Parts: sequence; C-alpha cells; structure tokens
Amino acid sequence: MLDIKWIRDNPEAFDAAMKRRGVSEPSSSDLIKFDSSRREIQTALQEKQERRNSLSKEIGVFKGKGEEAEAEKCMAQVAALKEEMQALEDQEREQGEALDALLAGLPNILADDVPDGADESANRVERSVGDPPSFDFTPKDHVEIGEGLGGMDFDAAAKMSGARFVLLSGALARMERALAAFMLDLHTEEHGYREINPPALVRDNALFGTGQLPKFATDLFRTEDGYWLIPTAEVPLTNMVADEIVEEDSLPRRYTAMTWCFRSEAGAAGKDTRGMIRQHQFTKVELVSMVHPDNSEEELERMTGCAEEVLKRLGLPYRVVVLCSGDTGFGARKTYDIEVWLPGQDTYREISSCSNCGDFQARRMKARFRPAQDKGTRFVHTLNGSGIAVGRTLVAILENYQRADGSVEVPEALRPYMGGLEVIAPDV
Repeated sequence: MLDIKWIRDNPEAFDAAMKRRGVSEPSSSDLIKFDSSRREIQTALQEKQERRNSLSKEIGVFKGKGEEAEAEKCMAQVAALKEEMQALEDQEREQGEALDALLAGLPNILADDVPDGADESANRVERSVGDPPSFDFTPKDHVEIGEGLGGMDFDAAAKMSGARFVLLSGALARMERALAAFMLDLHTEEHGYREINPPALVRDNALFGTGQLPKFATDLFRTEDGYWLIPTAEVPLTNMVADEIVEEDSLPRRYTAMTWCFRSEAGAAGKDTRGMIRQHQFTKVELVSMVHPDNSEEELERMTGCAEEVLKRLGLPYRVVVLCSGDTGFGARKTYDIEVWLPGQDTYREISSCSNCGDFQARRMKARFRPAQDKGTRFVHTLNGSGIAVGRTLVAILENYQRADGSVEVPEALRPYMGGLEVIAPDV
C-alpha cells in the first residue's frame, strides 16, 4: 500500500508513477480530496473533544459551588457533543475506509531503472548463461518424454481432479521430491536461508498483506469456511512479520519453504493447456527476505543469484530478464524473471521470478523495525522469489537431458538425492 503522506507531498511524482503503470484513476487530486476531508473531520473531532473536556471540568466547578442549574446546562452540552462526536467518528471511519480501499487497489511504484513498455515484449534481457543443447534427433517435449517413461499421467489425474493436474509416479515422483530437497539444502546450507514449514491455508488478512487480496481473488482457491489455499509460500513466509516490530539488528531475515501452491489460473484460459507448465497445484521452493530499506536493492541481486545457482548446479541453460513496467506484478518495485531453455518448445520459459516490493507489503501488514540509533519505527522492505519452481525444473531436466532412446540422464548434482540413479529409462 502506498503512503498517503508521500502522495500529498509528491502529487506530480505519484501521477507520473501511476502513468507508468497504466493507471489513470484515482489521481493524486482525488486521493488528496479524500484525505483532506478525513483530516477536517479529525480536526473537528479533536476540537469537540477539547470542548467536552473543558465542559467536564466546568461541571465539577459548578457542582462544587452548588450551582446545579449551571452544571445541568454543561451536562446537556456534553451529551449533545457526545452525539455529534459519534456522528463525526462514523464519518471519519467511512472516509478512512474509502481512502484505504482506493490505496489498496493501487500498484507499487516502480523503480527508476525498470524499462517502460506495455507487455513482455519490452522486457530486457540482462544475461544468458549456458548454451542450449544440440541434439542429433528431433527433441520431444516433456509430456511425450514423461508419458514414454511411464511416470507422467494426465488422464489419471483428470479422472480425479479435472484439467491442469498431473499424477507423477516412480522415478519422476522421486525426482520432484529430490529437486525440492536439493534446493532446500542449497538455500539453507550455502545461502543462509532458514527453512520453514508454513500453513497452506491462510485467512483474508494474510493475502491482503502480500497484495493478492482484494484485487486478485479470482486467481485463488477459497474453502467454504473462509480459508484460502496459498498461491505461493510468499504469503505465509512474509506474514511472519505482520503486525510485528523487530529490532534492526535482527535484519536481514531470510526464509525458505517448499510447499504446494494452488492457483485457479482464471486468466489463463487457453494458455499452456498441455503439460505441466501451468497447473492448478504445483510444488515450489520459495525465498523471502525482510531487510533494512537501504539494502533491498542489493538483496534483490543476491536473491536472484541464489535462484540462478540452482540452475547452474543442474546444468540448465537460462537467461535473466528485467520486467518492463507493463509486465511487473502489482506489488513489486522491480522484478527479475529467470527463464530456462526448453528444447521441446524451442524457447525460454519462466522458472523463477524475484521481486523487490520495497515497503509496499510491509505497510499493508504493519511490519516494522526499530532503528538502533533513531526514535520511532520504520517499515521493513520485503522481497520474494522462486528458488525455484520444482515442477518446471523437472520439465526442464526432461527436455534438456533427453536421449534418443527415450531415456533421460539425471543431472550429476541431483544423483545423490536419487539414490545414485544416473539414467531414467522407460518402464517396460
């Protein structure tokens, strides 16, 4: 959520920032009018409270002098003030809720170095790592490979759950488990993240804090009793500091978790209907950081490097792109997407997204820290990133390590997690 005080002080900068996002309403003047009206009500409330306090003192004085008639007049004025104040409090609450609703619907302000552009075609490639493999045969996509291995069954999953689900078995089920363990070990043992096993069901306030609610409710699954299935472990991990004031010397805080993630894919009709690229349920290892505001840009580079290291260890070719203004997510100031090469599609596809949210989420969650040298509190900066998407990594391994006979080589870094298995051969 954006800071109304900053908007009051920087209306032109706010309007320019929203223009980059393609947002024309509400304008700074609209928000300032709402805020001014609320502030006027607050001032009136304060004046009436002061008058009420003064009258209360006068009542005591009159009663002490035995002047009951005068005391009664003052008491009548106090009673009238109470009613007036209640009405003003109701107005102030309504104005505040209306302003908060407007602010809650506004996206984060982009970092200055984010490129402008309407969609992903304007994203900027920062670097490419590794060369796509060459094959002396026509490479298959992961669906054909997985089904040929006997370990990937979309029909069985569809009978139970419908479209956008898969049933993995045998070596492929073990590979998904192995990948998650490999990623968690790397991030906890070498990158300094603390492993968390968080809830997969959360309440409204948690999703509001990270920015999924209220704007993106249709992208989520909700239970009948009001819980939401998490779309990413970012939600529970970031909310670990909701409504908290932490000490400055406890920053940075870095957390990682492997969870199932659930997304309705309401806006993805017709997209990636084949295979495991876009599923309603998928496994992901998430990275989340809470840092001092001065360090969030550096932390974004660090986090992206941690995610890249997974692909480097697995020998998968990839590239890093910085998202343009039209492709950057609602809560992010700046985002790097890591895209892995998929021979079966002859293109790069997103496998990780690392974002600096600045204080956007922290304001929504009231997550603050107490500076060591200053009075008061400040909002932390939060970051999140995939460390990485487990299912898409399995897809990338199948396609990049495929062999002409239908078998798949197991990357060397993953073999200790696969019981030493070097090659996955088709079930016969």
